[in-house]
Amino acid sequence: MVFSVSRVGWQRNEQNAADALISREWLVTNGLGGYASGTVAGVITRGYHGLLVAALPSPLGRMMMFDYLVDQIRLPDGSLLRLSAEEEDAHLALHGAIHLEQFRLDLGLPVWTYRVGGFVIEKRVLLVHMQNTVQVRYRMVESPNGAGGGLWLFLRPAMHFRPHNAPVSWAMEPYTLCLTENRFEVSGVAPLPSLKIRVDGEDPAFEYYPERQEKVSYRWEAARGNAARGTLWSPGQCRVHLTADTSSTLLASTESWDAMAAIDTRDAWRFEIERRQRLLQVASGALRDETSAELVLAADQFVIVPAGRPADSARAWAQGEELRSIIAGYHWFTDWGRDTMISLEGLTHCTGQYQTAHFVLHSFAHYVRDGLIPNLFPEGASEGKYNTADATLWFVHALARYLDYTHDREILHELWPTLKAIIDAHVRGTKFGIGLDPADGLLRQGQEGFALTWMDALCDGWVVTPRRGKAVEINALWFHVLTLMAAWAAAEEPGTEGLYRQLADATQQSFNRLFWDEAKGHLLDVIDAGETTRDHALRPNQIFAVSLPNAVLYPSRWRPVVDAVADALLTPVGLRSLAPSHPDFKSTYHGDLRTRDAAYHQGTVWSWLIGPFLDAWLKVYPGQQAKARAMLAGLQAQMGEACIGSVSEVFDAMPPYLPRGCIAQAWGVAELLRAWRMTASPPKEGETIATA
Repeated sequence: MVFSVSRVGWQRNEQNAADALISREWLVTNGLGGYASGTVAGVITRGYHGLLVAALPSPLGRMMMFDYLVDQIRLPDGSLLRLSAEEEDAHLALHGAIHLEQFRLDLGLPVWTYRVGGFVIEKRVLLVHMQNTVQVRYRMVESPNGAGGGLWLFLRPAMHFRPHNAPVSWAMEPYTLCLTENRFEVSGVAPLPSLKIRVDGEDPAFEYYPERQEKVSYRWEAARGNAARGTLWSPGQCRVHLTADTSSTLLASTESWDAMAAIDTRDAWRFEIERRQRLLQVASGALRDETSAELVLAADQFVIVPAGRPADSARAWAQGEELRSIIAGYHWFTDWGRDTMISLEGLTHCTGQYQTAHFVLHSFAHYVRDGLIPNLFPEGASEGKYNTADATLWFVHALARYLDYTHDREILHELWPTLKAIIDAHVRGTKFGIGLDPADGLLRQGQEGFALTWMDALCDGWVVTPRRGKAVEINALWFHVLTLMAAWAAAEEPGTEGLYRQLADATQQSFNRLFWDEAKGHLLDVIDAGETTRDHALRPNQIFAVSLPNAVLYPSRWRPVVDAVADALLTPVGLRSLAPSHPDFKSTYHGDLRTRDAAYHQGTVWSWLIGPFLDAWLKVYPGQQAKARAMLAGLQAQMGEACIGSVSEVFDAMPPYLPRGCIAQAWGVAELLRAWRMTASPPKEGETIATA
């Protein structure tokens, strides 16, 4: 059986087609953290929508360099018609104002098909891998009889140079235009690089007439309580002749002219298609159907060489390594330690990218300070922030999973001193109140003004779910890590394994004595030293006491925990972060920042939690892969909504479970891919993926 890697994301005759034009989005990335993204219609609804968000060295970070492109065609009868929509005409799609027939992804790359005046025109968008260069290509697929002369294509680029996460009301700087033949260069204020634009095709020309568009509306920013009116500036219009025999491509880049010229436009497309085909070939052992193939391509979007940390790259190269990290989510997240380690198995092991996993682990091992890996690297910064209690424990887990896949004992030997230092720091006590309580062997954490677990919503100093004390998943991870260390110590440093086993035994005994809520039949979420506080909230965090390979919870209690989580928290798109019966439960995630943060971990559904849940569920109900696979159907279907071909960060806690948060989230994609693979039936003979 042959599967194609193509998804139709919108077509004119589907139900609610007009609304979907605006609500569905697309994403293309460049391997540096840069991206292009927008709505299917072409309408800008977010401050993050643009054709080139360039990933630049610190202190710049990711910068919006190319926001919008007005594309029009002149038909043989002289009429001038737009292809991409404006906000005011987007909902007239089915009445002739927009000529889009279909939007699809081919090998994960966006393709628009327009039908107008008997012509059929395709538009495609590509970011050159490892460059801040976008190519927008137009091709005539069909033409009416007698129209052999083709038509004229007019392209007007518009821009507003600003940090990609800055308000759209950010002051617009003065621009300088330099025009040379059929290419031009727009410069802002140093140290920002210039934006270089050229058009390849038949008879290209540039017409200079600058235009400033005021009060551009961003509806998603308005809904999120942000500044929602901005300004765009355009230097003029490019013109190129489009025929059945030629394609036309607009290129925009922050690279040098020489770098842009080094790769022919046709070669750039061929190279990227071949690169994506290789991704599928390398992952062939995990591919069973179109969904797994799509997820492999989606996974590639998050693996990056951090463009903002050239010094770290130089150090890695000198050691024979390469700097690699994981973008936590698009559009606004950078690389986060916790998200990277949770995502690593799905994004790299399940896709056959073991060398990438090796580089990521080495990169983060270098960042260990005081027994901790960074929580995140802020936008435009080269130094990480270390305010996390669990990312380092997830790092050890990620290393264990890497070893399970690769049996690479050399990396364990190299990192053994770092691993020992991590445990020593936690036993001794490190930053943010993270340390072992010698009275019961449990790990405690917490500092006023910080949220150190994955439930980390923080707004204007308000820690929504502080969870200070001894959190259930932190101690599940701690036991898991100590058990791993005991096994590794037997080979790396014989005679020391007993210390780790002793610590693990103390943790397990105290955990089962103190966290178990007999009356409710599930685990407490947080306890404090001396049990002065006992949080009885039913949250998904307790699932890790069962799901991790070394489960801290006694097996006799696995089923009650799994059933309690399934009954109260399981939805078609992940797990709720709080049971609906709790007085703090919030059913939707919407509104301004404070309103959203209040709901972020108070009911909102998280897509990534479906992976740990199914790990635990299959321990309790072994051999029921088919039922487990059925629990993934909602997330599989969601890949056709929101960001087409990817997985949203969060969802409303109640039907219809609207997608919210980041449109593409690393651990959402990673855990769906891992769970999809885990619940797969054996491959049928001759099953392959079509990549052409």
